[in-house]
Amino acid sequence: MVKETLKNIELFIKGASFYRGIVLTIAVIIPMVLLYVIDQTSIILPIVFGTFVNAPSDIPGSLKRKVNGILISIVLTVAVTAIVLFAKPYFFILLIVLAFLSFFCAMIAIYGFRGSLIAFSGLLAMVLALAVKNLYGVDILLHAGFMIIGGLWYLLFSFLLNRISSKKDEKQLLSEALDLTGEYLEIRGELLVEREQHDTLFKKILELQTKINEKHETLRESLFIKRKKSGRSHYEEKRLLIFISLVDILELAIANTIDYSKIDILFKPEKRDLIAFKEVNKAMGNHLRMLSEKIINNDKVPSKNTLLIVFEKAEQTIENYVNEIGLPKAREGALTLRNLYSYQLQLLDQIRAIRRAMSNVENASKLSLKRQDASQFITLQEYSFSLLFEHLSFKSTIFRHALRLSVTVVTAYLLGSFLDIKNAYWIILTLIVIMRPNYGLTKERSLNRIIGTVIGAAVAALIIFTTQNIIVYGVLAILSLTFAFSLIQQNYKAGAAFITLHVIFVYALLQPDAFEVIGYRVLDTLIGAILAVIANYILWPLWEFRNLDQDILEVLKRNDNYLLATKEMYNSKNALHPQYKVPRKEAFLAMSELNAAFQKVTEDPRSKQKEFSLIYDIVTLNHTIISAIASLGSFIQKHEVNSLKEQFDVFIEHLSNTLKETANILDKNKKLEITAQDSVETAKEELLDNYVNLANERNQEIQSGQLGIKKEMLINLQEAHLLYNQLIWLKNLTENLKKATFKYKNVLR
Repeated sequence: MVKETLKNIELFIKGASFYRGIVLTIAVIIPMVLLYVIDQTSIILPIVFGTFVNAPSDIPGSLKRKVNGILISIVLTVAVTAIVLFAKPYFFILLIVLAFLSFFCAMIAIYGFRGSLIAFSGLLAMVLALAVKNLYGVDILLHAGFMIIGGLWYLLFSFLLNRISSKKDEKQLLSEALDLTGEYLEIRGELLVEREQHDTLFKKILELQTKINEKHETLRESLFIKRKKSGRSHYEEKRLLIFISLVDILELAIANTIDYSKIDILFKPEKRDLIAFKEVNKAMGNHLRMLSEKIINNDKVPSKNTLLIVFEKAEQTIENYVNEIGLPKAREGALTLRNLYSYQLQLLDQIRAIRRAMSNVENASKLSLKRQDASQFITLQEYSFSLLFEHLSFKSTIFRHALRLSVTVVTAYLLGSFLDIKNAYWIILTLIVIMRPNYGLTKERSLNRIIGTVIGAAVAALIIFTTQNIIVYGVLAILSLTFAFSLIQQNYKAGAAFITLHVIFVYALLQPDAFEVIGYRVLDTLIGAILAVIANYILWPLWEFRNLDQDILEVLKRNDNYLLATKEMYNSKNALHPQYKVPRKEAFLAMSELNAAFQKVTEDPRSKQKEFSLIYDIVTLNHTIISAIASLGSFIQKHEVNSLKEQFDVFIEHLSNTLKETANILDKNKKLEITAQDSVETAKEELLDNYVNLANERNQEIQSGQLGIKKEMLINLQEAHLLYNQLIWLKNLTENLKKATFKYKNVLR
């Protein structure tokens, strides 16, 4: 336990989050020290504020987006600060200003994750402006001007360190993606034998898929943007190879759709024959997690001996199973185990590719990707003003959140003013940090904020009681700022504790009665947290079960595109073309968004989780459909087949029409066009007849003494068997999804 803790601390210190915390701390300290040395202490505060409030938008991604994000943040924070300072002397005008600025800043979150952090910077600037003593006229403009200097200083400092930070960001993201993928494989292994915990494990898989796809999206932006002058370096090629292998691992895992009910029948009751395959997944998952550590530490890759041993045991298990049960009784079970083993071997190939890239094996990272092809894999965020106007509706979750935050901020300020609470702006600070668009996350963050604040206050009280040394306070204030900024995204509870430590030690440096500050800090945090939870529950709540239709609709459309792209690949045999891989990426991302939305449903109060079973069925059906499509794509990529083109095309058109009809149930205003198609029942009969004829032909070969199967016959049998079973299954899945979606739509009426 101690060893594990020390290892985690080491990884954290070497990681990008801690590095970013150090960068912010240094960026804050340098102007403070310089201005103190030249006796310009009066302008320290605005410059430090300008540096501090514009740091949040400095997140992983392309340099262009980072620079633009920080520049927009500077404009926003300076404007917000100036407006608040001009309004402060006039109580009722200030209330209107707080309401408007809270609403406007919160609405910026419609522009994605970077937009949400710029919005937070604006809200933070609003709170800090309330903390500034009253200024008038030219002094306000000077304060704003010095904030611009502080913001530009942070931009320059971050720009100078960009080469170091971008590499650390990529390392951190790849490390996290490796770790999450490892955990994902381990849980898929558990699903083989832990049937009683199937629902719990499956929900965990959905959650992990969402997190993995989020990491993949950020990595796409960073890795697929080439250097315009020098091209992509060997270092970047290796990172890209690791990323591509991780994407392929996720697709392989999703594509390996297992009929768990069939598994239960074949291997009941002990399932001892599956334990070896569970151990393979566990070993691969553990290996990826070790690689995630090595990529941060720059250590040598771990030995592959454990992987080889578990694969050898799995192969031996198949042989033992056949010998124990005997043929032909063991044929179906043996084929199931053999297919599972084959899938795990494909995963092993991708892990080996990652190992080669990390080991600097010669030619391991030679990739070719055209600039125009690479750009298709990057998800572009829309930044038009029209998007803002589209969200000015109660149908928008962000609009409701902005309105809710606006009302709550004004309420908090009124409460602080009437009760004469000291530093009442701390209540508003708690609100902007805690409040999120959905109730569940707000409740969770409120609890973590309270716990973190109490822990931080207790530690600060103990230190202040022990010593009154201002040097100690200064050092701890600096260290706590570094850790607070490093942990706020990783572990909110710990981040809140360090934020509290920083605030208390800063006040301890400025005024003698630090214990009074501790009391007010805890009280204000408690008030803010309670207000946040109550507001999310009673002010224009949009319970998540009513907010899934657009996510479901997007999945339906993306799965339809993915399905049609799979058909084109089957006909053209161009598996590596972006026309297949881009729709695949978009389908995975849409499914990830639906998974995330479903997680929010589980976080709502139980009384608000209406038709939970129906929603769970819709999510699982969509998940299974994308898995089945991925399974088709995986087979087509690895086998040169297209002998059943006509029947395949008829089935795909039928499946596509069913998905479009389902989408039209949810979106009656934008009807998708249903294409004409031949009889799917005829195609079904032809596929079955083709498989039966091939099987009979193979039986005749065996009877004539030809035990060895020709490669062409094997491929044709595999194609006929897979297409028939997979397409029939997809037909049933899409029809069941259509029925479930119809029921869901009726619930919303």
